[in-house]
Amino acid sequence: MTTKIAFLGLGAMGAPMAARPVDAGYDVTVWNRTAARTEPLVAQGATAAATPAEAVAQAEFVVTMLSDPAAVTAVVGELAAALRPDAVLVEMSTVGPDATARIRELVPESVGMVDAPVMGSVDRAASGELAVLAGGSAADLARVADLLRTFGTVTECGDLGSGSARKLVLINGIVAGVAVVGETLALAERLGLADPRAVLEASPLAALTARAFATTTDFSVEMAAKDLRLAGEVLDLPIMAAARRVLESAADQDADLGVAVLDLSKKH
Repeated sequence: MTTKIAFLGLGAMGAPMAARPVDAGYDVTVWNRTAARTEPLVAQGATAAATPAEAVAQAEFVVTMLSDPAAVTAVVGELAAALRPDAVLVEMSTVGPDATARIRELVPESVGMVDAPVMGSVDRAASGELAVLAGGSAADLARVADLLRTFGTVTECGDLGSGSARKLVLINGIVAGVAVVGETLALAERLGLADPRAVLEASPLAALTARAFATTTDFSVEMAAKDLRLAGEVLDLPIMAAARRVLESAADQDADLGVAVLDLSKKH
């Protein structure tokens, strides 16, 4: 019998991710607060649900891919009572390990849980080439292994919360690094370097420079600032706090991170 899954959250990353198990032959029910976003997936073969509880009622695996801890907590709170006793909740949003632990407390003890945030851009989500950072018990990870592989390459990080912890470390390093590239470019221009971008691309900053100039990742300033905020709740990080304040000053919070950082650097 075809495995039933529910996928909740069809934002910039969630929509292409939800298409992966549909294409892989899973019986997928999707939900999004803005119902119109379910229509392309229904056209691909998914079923749309009107509420989170309806989406998960028959699902063996329940995937959440939402914007922040508050959104995940609210949605899981809505659906918890409707979960199958043998279901596994797969939390793929970037929420941090503390929120992961709080979300675990919302669902029945019989329900398994894996945290599996991802690294990668929208195009990699569409092609199933994300890096999936998974945490949970060996039994729960084994049950959802095939599903997680539809999204990309899976790294098992340890117990529940370890995937979220690793994601927070990696994404904050990248975000702060892109912010540094923006200021480095501003310095290079002020010093009169003929081609500042070429200088950075020929240096150890090449990868971060490429990320700063990327314009199609759909990783917004608002989301980047949120991730820096989550890290700041764990530890006082002055450099990342400064980067967050810079990002929060950007006029367009929906702009791609790299575009916004480069724009801000021109204001020096």
